[in-house]
Amino acid sequence: MTGQEYIDRADESLDAAYEAPMSLAEYVDTVLETPQVAAHASKYLLDAIEDAGTRMVIEEGDEKERYRFFDDPYNDGEHAILGNTEVLNAFVDDLRSIAAGRGKDEKIIWLEGPTATGKSELKRCLINGLREYSKTPEGRRYTVEWNVAGAGSDATSMTYGNAAIEDEDDWYESPVQAHPLTVFPDDVRADLLAEVNERLNDHIPIRVDGELDPFSREAYDFLEEQYRRQGETDLFSAVTQPSHLRVKNFVVDVGRGIGILHSEDEGTPKERLVGSWMHGMLRELDSRGRKNPQAFSYDGVLSQGNGLLTVVEDAAQHADLLQKLLNVPDESHVKLDKGIGMDVDTQLVIISNPDLEAQLNKHADREGQDPLKALKRRLDKHEFTYLTNLSLEAQLLRRELTNETAVWDPESWDELETWIQEPLTISVRDEVASATEKELAPHTVESAALYAVVSRLDSAEIPTGLDLVDKALLFDRGYLMEGDERVDIDDYDLETTAEDGDHGIPVTYVRDIIADLLHEPQDRHHSDLPVEHVLMPRDVLNAVAEGLEDAPVFSTGEATEYEERVVTVKNYIFGQQEQDVLDAMMRDKRVDEATVEEYIEHVYAWESDDQIENERGELVDPDPLKMKVFEIEHLGRFDEKNYDGNEPDHAVEQFRTDKIITALNRHAWQRRDEEFRVGDVNPKEIPVINTVLGSYDWDDIKRTYEDFEPGQWDNPPSGTETARLKAKTLSNMVEMFDYTEASAELTSRHVMSQVSYRWD
Repeated sequence: MTGQEYIDRADESLDAAYEAPMSLAEYVDTVLETPQVAAHASKYLLDAIEDAGTRMVIEEGDEKERYRFFDDPYNDGEHAILGNTEVLNAFVDDLRSIAAGRGKDEKIIWLEGPTATGKSELKRCLINGLREYSKTPEGRRYTVEWNVAGAGSDATSMTYGNAAIEDEDDWYESPVQAHPLTVFPDDVRADLLAEVNERLNDHIPIRVDGELDPFSREAYDFLEEQYRRQGETDLFSAVTQPSHLRVKNFVVDVGRGIGILHSEDEGTPKERLVGSWMHGMLRELDSRGRKNPQAFSYDGVLSQGNGLLTVVEDAAQHADLLQKLLNVPDESHVKLDKGIGMDVDTQLVIISNPDLEAQLNKHADREGQDPLKALKRRLDKHEFTYLTNLSLEAQLLRRELTNETAVWDPESWDELETWIQEPLTISVRDEVASATEKELAPHTVESAALYAVVSRLDSAEIPTGLDLVDKALLFDRGYLMEGDERVDIDDYDLETTAEDGDHGIPVTYVRDIIADLLHEPQDRHHSDLPVEHVLMPRDVLNAVAEGLEDAPVFSTGEATEYEERVVTVKNYIFGQQEQDVLDAMMRDKRVDEATVEEYIEHVYAWESDDQIENERGELVDPDPLKMKVFEIEHLGRFDEKNYDGNEPDHAVEQFRTDKIITALNRHAWQRRDEEFRVGDVNPKEIPVINTVLGSYDWDDIKRTYEDFEPGQWDNPPSGTETARLKAKTLSNMVEMFDYTEASAELTSRHVMSQVSYRWD
């Protein structure tokens, strides 16, 4: 694109976000046509969240509906909140109750949790989402601006009916985003809102309860008085004529509909909440002896967030303010100064680490005399926890190490598993600013993420026969494979406890460990391969575990507990690496899906004792020899003694019935409203077949490669079967699983060093 084309795109973007100012009558017509643009703060926030839609996710083993708004879709996912879907859904439920006025109007939403759990991301996500939603036609946000130029004491200067605008500099926007409908008298506004809500046809009606802000009220009163002196009878029309009042849309942002009180902000409680007086400011309006509201600096968090959202970040640093906020939700009113008050319409959200709760409970032993009791009653607490899903933690860790921002939204677990296990290449610069490519080998990010998740899980609530890794996998995908059987999380009677995610190894600690490792050469040497530039899963796991004792973030007890949990993670990751090597070794021996589908068709025909029709419309007769060959050579479950000629014995018959036919019938039942054919079945949906398609063991290797010697793997003699198999295996690892030559060498060496001990 040319420079001008980029300029044109920028023009189009702004044109889409902004409208020309309109008269009050035109605004009312807009509201009647598109009622949601007049929504009060909590409803507008709810509309923005719901407008982005939802998607299904699996967390803690359960399928949950998640609002895409929290994936930061408008910002390419840069500040997406990973996990904590139940907490976010509860937050939205609260908004829905508050917006509808169902008993929670006085509540202040409190989001609490340890560091690195997504609370700060929520703040950024809200800013991004509301800003972009306000640029859409259905999300327009409006306020008013006033012009009293020339409306002095001389009545002849008043020009009702003349909408000419002499100078744009004479227009002053409401400093607190006043809602345009607050201009109307109460009785007229009530009738107008009744019609608006009738057209809205929503279970949550729009409410506009406040009055004009002090600055706008001063302008309105001044104009009204001037026209009354002039003898004007249509006072409202005169005051709100387009030459004095116009409605303009604004793009929501921090300071304009969103107020953010940061931890480092200072000042008196009044200054932080509503702003500070600016003595000596030019006074454009005659205040008749009162303090001029135009001379007030509306830089307080409530002033900036009026009309939409007020966030108190790191609320423990502003604990003194919380009691000052008590009546804001109840009365929707704050005092700017003794003589001036302001109605506010804002959704209050406070964000804190767990230390705020300690401050709030410091008088808890006084029970009924607790001075903070009223405050605690108004706080509606939602607790963020550490992630307990492997896929979410892997995604978060990759974000911490790189500039990746896309939110994973896989179509299947197989796709998600591939992303979890993927390698990662990072460019690292040394002291002389030369870049070196460092590789995190396949399963390295997975191992670090799994270790972090395992450290956060409650070890007391694990069914017999399972370990913490099993619990982590159940939380992530919702099932485990026990042999050929898929067992769902519900069958284990496993539920999330209050301890899950409450504490553990934070992602920031793991990130820092990996960052340090990336700048340290690995102590390995092998021919000309740059293996010192490869981080292996065991490198990261060892470093994370060894650093626990010296890390100030962990107590002695925590460090000891987490260090003990690394063994199960190492064992699981080794199993993953081992399977990669096995699959690569047996790649050309892998049975293709067409052969598997043919076997399934023949088994179904055998069970039916008749011909069946496959998806191609062909009639299939059961062939005993084909089934026998498949079961012996590919399944490896049976041998010749299980057959009389080609006729199966009872064990084979039972296998076909229990493992193949049962799965087919289950699939047919799930598709009972459709025409069912055997060919419609995905072979991977039959657990035992799925195992055959992608799982081998060392017995398969022994049977296939009789002269293979794992002890020779590091330096196999040329011309041997071991040498040929190694070359093929490394090449297949690169092609099948995205290993580099170096990481394939290191991974296969590690696996073979363990296998050689038990080979004989």
